[in-house]
Amino acid sequence: MTSAEKRLWEELKGNKLGVHFRRQHVIGMYIADFVSLKNHLVVEVDGEYHCESAQQLADQYRSDYLRGKGYRILRFTNHQVETDIESVMSIIIKSLIE
Repeated sequence: MTSAEKRLWEELKGNKLGVHFRRQHVIGMYIADFVSLKNHLVVEVDGEYHCESAQQLADQYRSDYLRGKGYRILRFTNHQVETDIESVMSIIIKSLIE
């Protein structure tokens, strides 16, 4: 895991939000960074290479696939997680109660 993924995992693990998250969980042909199976929520933490056009296209295919399986996807950059974890967690919590 990247340092940003480790930071977010510290906030998600152990049912701290009252929701069970798994990390590095296989969904079909993809591995989600974090997923709440019960809530059908995938949380991805993206490094800088996700800004490259080829990777953005691959990410779109991945998101379409996961949505087709019934998942909602939240994407955050490493920078967001490392510098503003409070806002990241707020968005995740809001998504869980919607």
